[in-house]
Amino acid sequence: MGREVFESFRPRHERLVCIDSDGCAFDTMEIKHKECFCPAMIKHWGLQPISKYARMAWEFENLYSKDRGLSRFITLYRSIELLKDWDEVREYDFVFPDTEALGRWLREAPAANNAALAGSDDPVLKRTLDWSLESNERISDMVYGIPPFPHVRESIVRLSQDADIIVVSATAREALQREWEENGLLPYVSMICSQDEGSKKECIGLVKDHYGPDCVLMIGDAPGDMRAAYDNGVLFYPIRPGDEISSWKEFKEKYMEMFLNRTYRSGSEAGLIERFDECLPVLPPWKVTH
Repeated sequence: MGREVFESFRPRHERLVCIDSDGCAFDTMEIKHKECFCPAMIKHWGLQPISKYARMAWEFENLYSKDRGLSRFITLYRSIELLKDWDEVREYDFVFPDTEALGRWLREAPAANNAALAGSDDPVLKRTLDWSLESNERISDMVYGIPPFPHVRESIVRLSQDADIIVVSATAREALQREWEENGLLPYVSMICSQDEGSKKECIGLVKDHYGPDCVLMIGDAPGDMRAAYDNGVLFYPIRPGDEISSWKEFKEKYMEMFLNRTYRSGSEAGLIERFDECLPVLPPWKVTH
C-alpha cells in the first residue's frame, strides 16, 4: 500500500496509541524466529555446518538482545557478523557467505523490505530476497491461531473509546492483517503500518502531528520501539520481554488511564523504561567474561 495510507488518514480522537505486533501484542516472536526465520537462514545462507551456532546467534540477536525487534534484514546481517566474531566458530574453519552487498544495501537503500530487493541482479541480494520470501511462506504456513497476550484485548477495546489505534510493525503486511483479523481486533484499528509503509520512526512521524503534546503513545517490546518514539518526541510504554503478561496487566489497570489523563510522562514513564532497559543485554552470553 505504501505511503498513500497516510494521506487518507483522518483522526477520530484527540489521542493516538501506536502498538507493535510481534512480541508485544502477540506472543509470536519465538515461533517466527525459531521455526521460520532461522531455519530459512540456515538453508539459504549455507550455514548447515555451524547450524547450532547459527541458531544461538539468531535467537540472541532477535529475541534476547537490545537488537530485538529490528528489521529482519538488519538482524540477518548482524547475526552473520556475530558468527564471524565467535571464537568457537572460527575453530571450524568455516567459509562464511559473502554479505558485503547486503551491508551496503542496508546503508544505502531508502527502505529495507522485499520490494527494495526485487529486481536486483546481485547474487547476495537475490539470496537475501529468497530467504525473506521463504520466511514469509513459513510464517504463513505455521503461524496461526495465536491469540494476543492476556490483557491486550481488553486494553485495546478500552483505548478505542478515547484514542485512535494504529499498528506500527516491521512485520510484513500480510501477516499483520491476518493476525489482527483472525483475533477480531481489526475493527478497533485505524491503520496498519507494516515494513512496506516505512520504518517505525517514519510511520509515527507521519501521523503524530495530528495530535497535541503528550497525546501520542507508542507501546513496544524492543529498544527500537523506544527509539522510534523518542525520535518523534512521543511517549513510550514498554512491554518487558519475558514479563509481557504483567506489563499488559499493569497497563490495563493503571498506566492506560494515566496516558488518557495526560499524567503518564510525569508520573511513571522514566521508572518503567529503567526496568525495561535491564531486561535485555548488549553482549551475547558467549562474550561475557565471568
